[in-house]
Amino acid sequence: MKHEKALVWFRRDLRDHDHAALSAALAEAGEVHCAFVFDTEILAALPSRHDRRVQFIHESLLELDSALRAKGGGLIVVHGPASTEIPQLACQLGVSAVYANRDYEPGAKRRDAEVAARLAADGIAFKGCKDQAIFDGDEVLTQAGKPFSVFTPYKNAWLKRLTAADWAEYRCTGQFAPGPANGIPTLAELGFAATDLHEVGIRPGMSGAEALWDDFREQRILRYGSLRDFPAVKGVSYLSVHLRFGTLSIRQLVREAVSREADVWLSELIWRDFYFMILDRHPQVVSQAFKPEYDAIRWADWPAGFAAWCEGRTGYPLVDAAMRQLKHSGWMHNRLRMIVASFLTKDLGIDWRLGERYFAEQLIDFDLSANNGGWQWASSSGCDAQPYFRIFNPVTQSEKFDPEGKFIRRYVPELTKVANKYIHAPWLIGRIEQEALGVVIGRDYPGPIVDHAKARDETLARYAVVKR
Repeated sequence: MKHEKALVWFRRDLRDHDHAALSAALAEAGEVHCAFVFDTEILAALPSRHDRRVQFIHESLLELDSALRAKGGGLIVVHGPASTEIPQLACQLGVSAVYANRDYEPGAKRRDAEVAARLAADGIAFKGCKDQAIFDGDEVLTQAGKPFSVFTPYKNAWLKRLTAADWAEYRCTGQFAPGPANGIPTLAELGFAATDLHEVGIRPGMSGAEALWDDFREQRILRYGSLRDFPAVKGVSYLSVHLRFGTLSIRQLVREAVSREADVWLSELIWRDFYFMILDRHPQVVSQAFKPEYDAIRWADWPAGFAAWCEGRTGYPLVDAAMRQLKHSGWMHNRLRMIVASFLTKDLGIDWRLGERYFAEQLIDFDLSANNGGWQWASSSGCDAQPYFRIFNPVTQSEKFDPEGKFIRRYVPELTKVANKYIHAPWLIGRIEQEALGVVIGRDYPGPIVDHAKARDETLARYAVVKR
């Protein structure tokens, strides 16, 4: 018979179903409390008090609390350093164990070790569960028993290991402790203000995740491979923010992908596990190149070039449209993430870490493992990365993936009247025609900040130190 009480610490898993830590706690304890910490050590580092991510979390917590109350429970929400708040709360509640789903970021691992040590000093167990990844730890290794550093053999080993048990749903039934009466603090009480989250089309919570997931699996999951690279087309799932904050389960996505034989979509989910593994096993990638020799590259010191890239005024329409999409919505299409990252590192010659940091500030779906992995891929410094001599041409990429300029015109309205023939390289329009269109290059829209062909030669020279 169960007697112990337990505490489930929600972090990036804001749902009441198919939740590994919640399932384990309900199965092993007689009564389960649920808590979330607005960690001041994380919040204090955010550059703005108008942060869409904080509002997304806040509204998702309101929905989670409501769902837990319908089951007889409720959410305890505290505001302070998680490393002290969780041990204090565990003692106050008199629990015998704290359950949490594993996080693979170096800072989170340090925090969890600190929490576990403080709990142990009070005789309370800390139990970590695998939830946000299908496989972690030593579950997918090379034949030599080491972590993979190349994606394709990792993917093959991942698929070979996969069974129905790996995507089975965790049942979350049992005895919940009643929730507190004081509710969840407001955004203002947390020191934050409301944003344009809803205006840019983002619906938080489990309900928001389920609506997007239903739309994707019913309409596009089998066409994902043919649609995913075209930013003007509704081709991707738009689920990244929900995966980031766990308002839906990775297992239900894998289960559907396997059953529908949606192999291209499944491959993207495997990339997610791969980057979790890289960050978990190689935490130095947070500040260093995965391939150490790439730290010898001498990057350009060009603040004006970086500012032009951030603001979407490089003179390359698709790059500028992508950067303006990011600024407007907090999201960017994945093909465009690759293009703008290549442009920053290989056209402007600017350190990938600056771009990574800017994305970390702007992206509502920011995830350290995927963001770092993507940037190191684009700069050729990461595991299984784009070879350094493969350099995206921003004009041909634009012609290929936005052939009619629909996406460009959406975010660069200065070019609305420009014909498809010139939309990808408007500086080729004659001066008289520019005047007639009301789009004078250098006045109404910037000219190219760099010449791509020349920049390519400079990049090859910059990277030659690696080749040597």
